[in-house]
Amino acid sequence: MSEVRRDNKGRKLFNGESQRKDGKYEYKYHDAWGKRKTVYSWKLTPTDRVPAGKRDDISLREKIKQIQKDLNSNITPDGGNFTVLELVEKYISQKTGVRHNTRANYNFVVNVIKKEAFGQKRIDKIKVSDAKEWLIKMQQIDGRGYSSIHTIRGVVRPAFQMAVDDDLLVKNPFEFQLNTVVVNDSVTREAITRQQERDFLAFVKNDKHFCKYYDGIYILFKTGLRISEFVGLTKKNLDFENSRIIVDHQLQRTRDMKYIIEDTKTESGERMVPMTPEVKEAFQRILANRKNPKVEPMVDGYSGFLFLDKNGRPMVALHWEKYFQHIREKYNKIYRVQMPKVTPHVCRHTFCSNMAKSGMNPKTLQYIMGHSDISVTLNVYTHLNYDDAEEEMQKVVGTASKKSTTHRKRCVS
Repeated sequence: MSEVRRDNKGRKLFNGESQRKDGKYEYKYHDAWGKRKTVYSWKLTPTDRVPAGKRDDISLREKIKQIQKDLNSNITPDGGNFTVLELVEKYISQKTGVRHNTRANYNFVVNVIKKEAFGQKRIDKIKVSDAKEWLIKMQQIDGRGYSSIHTIRGVVRPAFQMAVDDDLLVKNPFEFQLNTVVVNDSVTREAITRQQERDFLAFVKNDKHFCKYYDGIYILFKTGLRISEFVGLTKKNLDFENSRIIVDHQLQRTRDMKYIIEDTKTESGERMVPMTPEVKEAFQRILANRKNPKVEPMVDGYSGFLFLDKNGRPMVALHWEKYFQHIREKYNKIYRVQMPKVTPHVCRHTFCSNMAKSGMNPKTLQYIMGHSDISVTLNVYTHLNYDDAEEEMQKVVGTASKKSTTHRKRCVS
């Protein structure tokens, strides 16, 4: 039988406990990650007195009790030995069933962190100031844009929050407003004016090369569809009898050129968008001019896509983005008054702004746009300028003036 160890007062010492020659007690143990740890105290039990001139502290037995409680709860007080990269990879590994665009963003973030010295730091050593300095460094030294930094931080912050929730950390060092640290240099995709929209459409319609895209571009301007929803439309999505577009999916193409069908961006994205007579005619022309391929392409059970490329495959967002780019470049080579950047998303934003200016009820507009949050729709109203405000004011004042005049006439009569 092994000899029972005792302190200088004859008290029994348990496994891991010991007393040094100077009288100080210590306890050695392994944390949840297998790393050797040691804690100290001048007191073995709470009733012990601290030697004269020594700093008071809780007793060793109290510390041991807390350590055992933490270990049983899988708590690692010092944050373990996770690096930032390892933490982010663990966080991402738990994100199953995400869309391919989201997965691509995750891969982008991981590749960035792999190249950063910051990614090799232990998470328990990261302070708020360290997190801010890293983001500033990426913008000012690496030259990354606000949008990219926003994406990176959008993954790192919840990863650190996971560590907090798992009791690996006490505080999330990325809990601060991003725009207070780095400059928002991103370019807002503003709507174009009604006159610019008319000029753009007229140019496309009369151009010998680009006129074949006129109907599609017209529909984007007049329906507010997302480009992924638009390219995903099939013949079955067009309800001409009731003059409506059935939006229930979107078409995407991955980086490895694989075509996939996904649900709409949000649950609210699944909707029916009314067709105006002009939009209806545009769709009918598209179907009339559509060349049926020898083999109808099928993607995840969907076929009958409205637009096909030269290889007989469905057109995707990138096709239309390039068409818009080339149209604008040609337009600006011809005309002195330059056309601002126009993209499929600008078409969507322009439609939304035009409907807001026309006085459409925000909730109705939210439904047509497929916004899950009314605040997204209401943000369009904040983009209206002074001229819009003046016009609306004149309408209100004019209506009130007419009512007042009518009331006076009635009183006189």
